[in-house]
Amino acid sequence: MNQRGVIPADGGWVEKDIREFPGSPAARIGDGWMLITAGNLREGKGNWNTMTASWGGLGVLWGRNVAFMYIRPIRYTFDFANAASLFTLSFFDRTYRRALEFCGDHSGRDTDKAAETGLTPLEFEEGKAAGGIGFREASEVIVCRKLYTHDFDPAGFLDPSIETNYPKKDYHRMFIGEVLALKVNQGV
Repeated sequence: MNQRGVIPADGGWVEKDIREFPGSPAARIGDGWMLITAGNLREGKGNWNTMTASWGGLGVLWGRNVAFMYIRPIRYTFDFANAASLFTLSFFDRTYRRALEFCGDHSGRDTDKAAETGLTPLEFEEGKAAGGIGFREASEVIVCRKLYTHDFDPAGFLDPSIETNYPKKDYHRMFIGEVLALKVNQGV
């Protein structure tokens, strides 16, 4: 940890083109899951949060490489994602499945997810990824600059079965971010 309280990303990380993202995004997100993270490590504990997600994607929009993800307003990460200009998507190998389950089942309001799971938050300090929060144990981290948000409107659901995902009427907000960097951990 440096004097600003930030655990910097070590030299084991390399930056690659997002088109070199390994594997199928649908499989990596839907089956392998990811951590969505937003906030600021420099301001200390309680100024950032992470959550597990299995909904999202990668693509091209407005002539830019983008990532999109969804957060319900009841999630603690929601406020951080709204306030921050950056968000990250961190991917792990299967050995971290229990950590991802924990981060999905517990709120950062009530627990220190990093301490409970053994995951080590870090902040990229240089280049296009500067300011993005990832985890030392991640195999890849996608750093995004928020471009657009939109709240789901149930009036737009063309398939009525979609509504079954919202028994509490807590409709997701979609976040679209321009991919600034794909960071690949050479140390895992």
